Amino acid sequence: MSHTFILLYFYHLLGFFVAETNVVKTVSVTEGDSATLDSEVSEIQGDDSIEWTFGSIRVARMKGRNGIFSMQYSNDWKFAGRVQLHNQTGSLTIRNSKSVHSGVYDLSITVGSVESTKSYRFTVYAPLLSPVIFVDALQCLSSSERSSKFVLLCSVLDVSHATLSWYRGNSLLSSVSASDLSVSLSLPLEVEYQDRNTYSCVINNPISNQTKHLDISDLHWLISESDNNCGTAEAVIRLVVSALMGVAAVLACVVLVYDIKSRTG
Repeated sequence: MSHTFILLYFYHLLGFFVAETNVVKTVSVTEGDSATLDSEVSEIQGDDSIEWTFGSIRVARMKGRNGIFSMQYSNDWKFAGRVQLHNQTGSLTIRNSKSVHSGVYDLSITVGSVESTKSYRFTVYAPLLSPVIFVDALQCLSSSERSSKFVLLCSVLDVSHATLSWYRGNSLLSSVSASDLSVSLSLPLEVEYQDRNTYSCVINNPISNQTKHLDISDLHWLISESDNNCGTAEAVIRLVVSALMGVAAVLACVVLVYDIKSRTG
C-alpha cells in the first residue's frame, strides 16, 4: 500500500477529502435571505483549523487545540453579527445577506501540516419587482391617423443582472438585459388591434422571476385608457413645455442683469 493511499485514507477517516485547490463553487441568493457556504467537511477534529476570508478580510476562523475549538469572527461592518460557523463542519452561514456580501470567499482547511483550499463565488441578487405593462403614450393618435397596430411597453424598476422579455404563449419575442448596475428596463411590443393571443412580460435573474400576464380583456382596457388619456397627456406635455420656457426666460434675464452689472462695475 503506497504512502499516498495511506495519507488519503487517513484524511477520509477524519472526515476530510482533499479537493482540488481553488475549485470555484457558486452560491446565489436573494437579498435578505440566509445562505450557507458548505465546507464539505464531515467533522473537524484534533488540532485542525478552518478559515474563511473575503479579500483581505478574515471573516471567520475555527481552530482546534487538543480537541477543543475556538471561534473568531470579523468585526468588519459587512460581517459583524451576520456570520456563524457550524461547530462541527466549519461551514459558513451568512444571515440577512446584502449586495456588499457578493464576491469570492476563500476557504482554507489545515489538517496537521497539510492545507487544502477552495473558493466560493457568492452572489446576492436584489428582489425583483413585478413588471408593469401600459400603452405607449406616443401612440395617442386620432382615429384617422391610427394604424392597425399599437405599442405596449413593459417596464420594471431598479434591476441588475436581470433580463426583461416578451412572450407570446411560450414563444420568446424579444428581450433586453441589465448588467451589474441597477437600472430600469423597458421593452416595447407592437400588437395588432385584432390580436387574440396571450402575452407575458417576464423579468428574471438566475434565481427568480416575476411575470405579468396580459389577456384580451387587458388589451381592450389598455386601449380604451390610452384613448381616454390622450387629451390629458397632450395637455400635460404642453404645460411642461410652457413651464420650461418660463424658466429659460427667467434665467436669460438673470444672465443679462449680471452681464450689465459686470460691465458697469
